[in-house]
Amino acid sequence: MPPTLRTPRLLLDPYSPEDEESFVALFQDTRVSRWMGDGPSPEADDRALFGRIFTKVYAQDLFDVWAVRRDGRLVGHAEIKRTDEVEGHEIVYALAPEAWGSGLGTELAEALVAYGFRTLGLSEVHATVDVRNTASLHLLGRIGFAHVRDIEEDDGGLTRVLTRPAR
Repeated sequence: MPPTLRTPRLLLDPYSPEDEESFVALFQDTRVSRWMGDGPSPEADDRALFGRIFTKVYAQDLFDVWAVRRDGRLVGHAEIKRTDEVEGHEIVYALAPEAWGSGLGTELAEALVAYGFRTLGLSEVHATVDVRNTASLHLLGRIGFAHVRDIEEDDGGLTRVLTRPAR
């Protein structure tokens, strides 16, 4: 299980079974899911993904994944995990649209980066972002991530690989 992390306005803690409806609602919102993985999925797939957090990720201690809460409400999702795509650890985060534009994304990304450096002892942290997701690209640039390369996806889209070294 991942440790609980706190920022000035957010609580990152392990998911509980009671979070399923909020998790599914977050991932079913196409404003969020269009930037996650392969894009929007059927509701059944998101429910299966939620179940795998418990049966695989937490049960086998595969990587750290958190529910992101503000004032007791689930407002996002966060992960840091090893991935061969970037030959290192990647941060993954998503916030519900009602949390956008208030600096919470920066707060969340900074918390994940700090955890990677301080707790996991990483020398660099990566992020992969669809080139059309200008908000995330801008946010990551502001907090020290630099463009390393682009990956051409099977569908012709481009994913930007960004890296932030430890300071």
